Amino acid sequence: MQQPAISADSLVTPAWLRTHLNDPGIVLADCRYADDEAASLAAYRAGHIPGAVHVYWPRDLSTESGPVPNLLPTPDQVAAKLGRLGIGDDRLVIGYDADGGHHAARLWLVLAYYGYDRFKLLNGGIQAWQAEGGALEEGGAQPVPAVFTPRPARESLRIRADELAARLGDPAMQLVDVRRATEFTGSEARAARGGRIPGARLLMWQENLNPDLTLRTPEEIRARHLAAGIDPDREVVTYCQAGVRAAHAALALLLAGYPHVRVYDGSWKEWGDRADLPLETGPGPGA
Repeated sequence: MQQPAISADSLVTPAWLRTHLNDPGIVLADCRYADDEAASLAAYRAGHIPGAVHVYWPRDLSTESGPVPNLLPTPDQVAAKLGRLGIGDDRLVIGYDADGGHHAARLWLVLAYYGYDRFKLLNGGIQAWQAEGGALEEGGAQPVPAVFTPRPARESLRIRADELAARLGDPAMQLVDVRRATEFTGSEARAARGGRIPGARLLMWQENLNPDLTLRTPEEIRARHLAAGIDPDREVVTYCQAGVRAAHAALALLLAGYPHVRVYDGSWKEWGDRADLPLETGPGPGA
């Protein structure tokens, strides 16, 4: 299965975006997330990069329903959801947020999973845009509906709970938990149970960022993971609470030259709620 096309060209600067902002083939996606949908929409309407459409990941980039509502949408769902946002087969998608790119990375994950590689991330997000004098507009942009055709799913980019459970202890697989230390140890429980997947190592996603919320260099990200014993020749599985921070970590690892990266989109919401799945608590590797 072809891996996602991620390279240094996948990150763009405010200067690049300013030059291309009015290109007819671009869809600019404001992926900022607040406490809920109303707060997220209010932040968007208060000021966004001109022309950007509002993307609310729990609605637009997830199944929304069922026991694990944060799973990646089905082919029919993704065609409807992305088409409604104006993301069509012939568009270049530019994503941004206000949190170092991790909500925009969820958009990348959905696109990449369905074989769509025309995505770029505004490095540094809306803060970088404003810091370089970029203007904001108020109100809302009305997306022009488009046709999005999902390609065959890249299962090499995603792992499900049952496969993951069956492979616990497999030396060919490395588990990277990118949540907070309190979530990792179980002292902060955000599901029916607190803790971590057995064998996981804690490597918080924020540590792939510079203080200005731009991504660290691929060399720095690679060195960080190598120092933690994460082998680029082996499969790496990232997870978090709902498959958002894990998407950012996966994107960073691919940029750093790790070719075998998968995201557990069910993440702790699913694992922690399933009493049949094992867990560990307390201090562990990286905590």
